[in-house]
Amino acid sequence: MEKDISLDRASRFLSLVLRHEPQKIGLQLDAQGWAEIDDLLQRLGRHGLPLDRARLDRLVQENDKRRFAISDDGLRIRASQGHSIAVDLGLAPLVPPPWLYHGTVPRFLEAIATEGLRPGERQHVHLSLDRDTALQVGARRGTPVVLSIDAGRMHADGHVFHQSANGVWLTAHVPPKYIAG
Repeated sequence: MEKDISLDRASRFLSLVLRHEPQKIGLQLDAQGWAEIDDLLQRLGRHGLPLDRARLDRLVQENDKRRFAISDDGLRIRASQGHSIAVDLGLAPLVPPPWLYHGTVPRFLEAIATEGLRPGERQHVHLSLDRDTALQVGARRGTPVVLSIDAGRMHADGHVFHQSANGVWLTAHVPPKYIAG
């Protein structure tokens, strides 16, 4: 049980460091958001979160949201999406499915009706392939509401979509006219 708790803690801290605050542990990310794994592990240990390579690999493999990716050469790691810092994930534009979904809570609906979906502090708006995933995302903040996004029409109108390594669909902004309740 203790190992699972520490892996959960490590996952949360890795999300913070690889998405938002690499400077918290003095870590340098390259322009694509990659960090050297050996450097990361050393810095985590110096900041009270000792993690060896085997446990890091387990954390990456067992993360249900597949938040992290390890490079093909096995030497680097990055967050799959969700960055508030400027990184270029190198994702090619893709044609989205006709409909995507976004989980939110009632208190944001008025602003969404006026402004659409904005990335906030992140680089992109995150959209889900299915309603169930969007429901889970919305439930993290309270009673969830799932919005249907007319991604096919957005794309036809010139909006660009990308898909992250963990399957999350990304776009810069979803104007209100493409959102159905």
